[in-house]
Amino acid sequence: MAYQPKDLSVLAYANGFTLWHYTSPDSGPSVAASGYFDGAADMLRVGDLILANVATGAASPAAGVFVVRTNAAGTVDLSNLTPFGAANDG
Repeated sequence: MAYQPKDLSVLAYANGFTLWHYTSPDSGPSVAASGYFDGAADMLRVGDLILANVATGAASPAAGVFVVRTNAAGTVDLSNLTPFGAANDG
């Protein structure tokens, strides 16, 4: 799949920083790939955080945070997904 604008929403904005949420059936590595968020290049700034639910239709969905690493000439690059939570031991 590809970036879907309807699935990106602002959670908070202050002092030139935006906290976003994004949900996608795409995997974490697919979403983190350079260029995935190029359609939102005019909104995303370096240092913004994107809380994400990814692989939502898969057997093992994931949740975590991406950081906008670069946004230059219309190309957006994110950090890899830093996951939330840990494995359940019991």
